[in-house]
Amino acid sequence: MLGRVFSAIAGNKAAEHVRGVNGTTGALLGLAAPTLLRRMGPLGLIAAVAGGYAYKRYTEGRDASKAPAAQPAGFAEPTRTQA
Repeated sequence: MLGRVFSAIAGNKAAEHVRGVNGTTGALLGLAAPTLLRRMGPLGLIAAVAGGYAYKRYTEGRDASKAPAAQPAGFAEPTRTQA
């Protein structure tokens, strides 16, 4: 029983870092995760970890290609030329 409370709290905290998931949904996912992981078995767990890693690499690569060009920070004084 105490493990379910801890997993719900962990799911709630993890939801803060996931776009589109609020705290209640994260708590429910955290509550259901241990049951799902037990039913998947070791091969299912390995497949889930590999899929999560592949998805992370895919999104990082997609975000890196969208990154804007670097702009200088702060105030830059205009270049002066001699007349």
